[in-house]
Amino acid sequence: MEFGKLGLGNWIQNQLNEICIHKPTAVQTACIPEILAGRDCIGVAKTGSGKTLAFALPILQTLSEDPYSVYALILTPTRELAYQINDQLNVVGVAMGLRTSLIVGGNCTIAQSMNLDQRPHIVVGTPGRLADHLERNSTFSLHKVKYLIIDEADRLLEEDNVRMTKDLTKILNSLPKKRQTLLFTATNTPIVGETIAACPNNPFVYESADMNEKKTVGTLDQKYILTPKECKDVYLVYLVLENRELRPKESIMVFVRSCKMAEILHRALKKLGVKVTCLHGRKPQRERVAALNSFKSNHFKVLICTDVASRGLDIPGVQLVLNHNVPNDPKDYVHRVGRTARAGRSGRSITLVDPSQVVLTLAVEELTRVRMEEMQLDDSKIAVMMVQVNTTIRECMIDIGFEDFDEKKKVHERVTLLEKGLDPDKVEAEKHKKLVQRKLEFRNAREKLIKKAKKAKILCVNDLI
Repeated sequence: MEFGKLGLGNWIQNQLNEICIHKPTAVQTACIPEILAGRDCIGVAKTGSGKTLAFALPILQTLSEDPYSVYALILTPTRELAYQINDQLNVVGVAMGLRTSLIVGGNCTIAQSMNLDQRPHIVVGTPGRLADHLERNSTFSLHKVKYLIIDEADRLLEEDNVRMTKDLTKILNSLPKKRQTLLFTATNTPIVGETIAACPNNPFVYESADMNEKKTVGTLDQKYILTPKECKDVYLVYLVLENRELRPKESIMVFVRSCKMAEILHRALKKLGVKVTCLHGRKPQRERVAALNSFKSNHFKVLICTDVASRGLDIPGVQLVLNHNVPNDPKDYVHRVGRTARAGRSGRSITLVDPSQVVLTLAVEELTRVRMEEMQLDDSKIAVMMVQVNTTIRECMIDIGFEDFDEKKKVHERVTLLEKGLDPDKVEAEKHKKLVQRKLEFRNAREKLIKKAKKAKILCVNDLI
């Protein structure tokens, strides 16, 4: 199958040839003709399968036939993904003089307003900042939008994210009822199906044929290491150092649970002689962009990051994903390991599992339908490094403590709530109440999984109990 047979013009084919894309993927072959036919669409396919071009190409094709502003609105859950989509649109759309506007947090709102006044064809952004512009910028309107695209739809449509739901509602209310809605995701959820079912334009649903077999690609080698909780940092440092020594050309992404842990490990690895950069939500936007670009350009071979980098980012050089922890939500694991083994390439993932995370690991295996292989390391080598690594980690924790890393976050959150007319103490009490409820739900789910594991006679779970 060629792109021309999907209804795309010669100019798009020429641009794709310039960037060495010659044949459409399965999701592109299925979705592009249906979108061009005017249907609403949901595309569910594994990470690295070409979902971005599946919605970008038909939009650019119809835009070239009838260009106006604002023609399409693309929403993403993270700033980094918005940057990437914006770059990909400009690469393909340069031949038609495409004008895009990137509307994300962390950048100057005045500069963004001026950019919106230049009448861009396509607006790419995150819900929070876009909703802010709709509220404050009287000259900005979305009443002519023909396409609404929600990338990583399962994340954006989460009902438990109150703030994002409120921003999305504000955006949707500003859009015309007569439009095409396109949803794309790697992990389908009931809310995504309910949303597309409510769309009026004869919705087309595409789900990759192999999604029911495995949630991860077959070229991904998935392993785990059982480690004591207090030794997890040492194991991680050992894996990074070993990989840098044996495979110096490979790029590594290390995923951690929190911004603070990302900062601690970043500083510790630097002190231990590793050339490393860091990406998390507490960094200024300029530093986040710089970190991602330096990693993509191979200036740095190791990136420490939170889940802000787990969705949608296409970094071809990543050969290894290290998980410092098992995510609470198994879907986050799928997105993390999806940063490697993309577009038919091979890749590896290694997850550090402490005794308290065995049940979470079972949940991941149940979702992905893949049994991870246990990886054995030489414990004597780990023991040699333990004192040095733990001392370095502790020094970095003390340094961050002096910088009031956590206090700055709390102050910023309280100021934001006060600006919105909310009582920070009441909001904190409500969050605590929800947290207690979630812990109870998690405990009940954990007990069910343990009973299931007992019946299956899984040794590690029995040992845990």
